[in-house]
Amino acid sequence: MYIFVCEDSIDGIFTGVYDAWASRYGHDNVALTITPPENYALFHEYINVPTDFEKSAKVARTLRKRMGAETYEELCQAASAVEPSSGKKNEPDKAFSIYKTIVLALSLPDSSKVLNYLGEPYVNRVFQLSRSAGNEAHHLLGFLRFQELENGVLFAKIHPKNNVLPFLGEHFTDRLLQENFMIYDENRQLAALHPRGKGFFITDTKDLDPEMLRRFSSKEQEYQKLWCRFFDSIAIEARVNPKLQNQNLPKRFQQDIIEFHRQ
Repeated sequence: MYIFVCEDSIDGIFTGVYDAWASRYGHDNVALTITPPENYALFHEYINVPTDFEKSAKVARTLRKRMGAETYEELCQAASAVEPSSGKKNEPDKAFSIYKTIVLALSLPDSSKVLNYLGEPYVNRVFQLSRSAGNEAHHLLGFLRFQELENGVLFAKIHPKNNVLPFLGEHFTDRLLQENFMIYDENRQLAALHPRGKGFFITDTKDLDPEMLRRFSSKEQEYQKLWCRFFDSIAIEARVNPKLQNQNLPKRFQQDIIEFHRQ
């Protein structure tokens, strides 16, 4: 068995898919993993896969063409999900599940229907991972708050479980094309940066000045005060229900919303 060890990212997993397929060892003789083994198994050869954006792009083009945009996005969501998502033992590796799902998809008359085959363990795993990341991204599209910094950049901070930055960056680029904005994933020390009128890109934030992110424009500070005043004024004390509020707006999202952590 040949085990391809790849980076835990969309591009990393797609590079692993490309190399495993191109190896011609046969689909039954290869596996993918995002976790380097602590102990190497006998009769297994481990192959480290450096992320290659050109190879990843080739895989992405093929999948979009054969699977369609919707199924392709669900596959990307699965690749972005944190593993394990359910805590069950002996679940298939995320990268290997994606590989096996792709192999099945490309053997079907209609590749876009592959996620209907939930009886297949690998497909079911991809479906569960995709749902986990997709639901979180959907929540953040509604809960994410931009704040205007002194320099005019729209800034938002998030603490997601899954690596949903690519989906948020794409969504807000489409809607805020003429704005400079930054979405900062503090858990992963990554940011989606969008220069006005251009596409967004993901970068690490090792050299980011944290003080700069606390310096809001005077207009932003005034609007924050007004919003918090409005938030308090519409509350009905007799109907306060923290349990229901936490169900509708989980606490892990509240830390990035001004009315829950005002100065």
